[in-house]
Amino acid sequence: MPADIPLPDADHTLAPLAAHDSLLLAVSGGPDSMALMLLAARWSLRETKRIAVATVDHGLRPEAAEEARRVGEWARALGFEHHILRWEGEKPRSRIQERARDARYRLLADCARTVGASAIVAAHHADDQAETILFRLTRGSGVAGLAGMAPASRLDGLALLRPLLGLRKQALEALCEAAGQPFFRDPSNENPAYARVRLRSLSALLAEQGLSVDALLRLSARAARAEEALVEAAAEAAAALPAMRDASTFRVAAAPMAALPRELLRRVVAAEVMRIGGAEPRLERQERACERLHEALAAGASFKTTLGGVTIALATHALTIRPEPPRRRGSPAVKKPCGADPMTKR
Repeated sequence: MPADIPLPDADHTLAPLAAHDSLLLAVSGGPDSMALMLLAARWSLRETKRIAVATVDHGLRPEAAEEARRVGEWARALGFEHHILRWEGEKPRSRIQERARDARYRLLADCARTVGASAIVAAHHADDQAETILFRLTRGSGVAGLAGMAPASRLDGLALLRPLLGLRKQALEALCEAAGQPFFRDPSNENPAYARVRLRSLSALLAEQGLSVDALLRLSARAARAEEALVEAAAEAAAALPAMRDASTFRVAAAPMAALPRELLRRVVAAEVMRIGGAEPRLERQERACERLHEALAAGASFKTTLGGVTIALATHALTIRPEPPRRRGSPAVKKPCGADPMTKR
């Protein structure tokens, strides 16, 4: 490890956590999360906070249980209470990393509520952010996706904080080494069966072509600024619409919707779909539906589709969004005369 890497400062790094009196640190035992725990131990506000540590044992590796136990020893040595959270039950055969992540966040949220923490603190860092941007870039993500992980977001009613996003992995490993703090390395991070690992193996080649970690982080920052502006513009556009809104209906004249830029049209429609239907449709479905809606608005034509459990209908110079009608149940079976064609329409 290069000796000239500056070590992170606890008070500066953890300043975004100051608003919370009780925190749950997600610590896997890797160098990133161990560095997070070391910084929390050195934080000048530590004595004014309730800080607990949780380690998730996904049950996917034989050594995971012992690693979780060791993390507990390290946490208690630093004066933190420690909880081991186990992902019980049969494990899925496909999309294992995605489903393990969902299980991990669910377990952490349950633990946070149990210990009375208002925020979960994750150890994602700048290299994780660059990897996330590259992963989403290869999948054609929108502006929001290219903004990457947010420093602060919400998870099941709790704050999810990522104070290390401005730090490189090398600096976090250097902090552990300087403190003599052991850590584990997860072998799945080297398994080429996972798309992220395959992308990581290309990092040197991509950097030679200009797509370095720094370049990806610049892209993330620019996308985040653009997303912030678009969110605000869409909210202002929605508020300015002469629309009728109630719990199950959105109705507005076609003309002001036709005047919206296509991206704002998509965002306004998607917001109403989620307000009425509750589910957020995939971006690709939003784009397809709203592109067709835009064309119908421009042509003064009728249009109807379903999206996220609601019906979007354009007719008589007005756009209406409301829940899909219940599906019709089949009519009761009717006894046919002998010899009737079984394909005859009833």
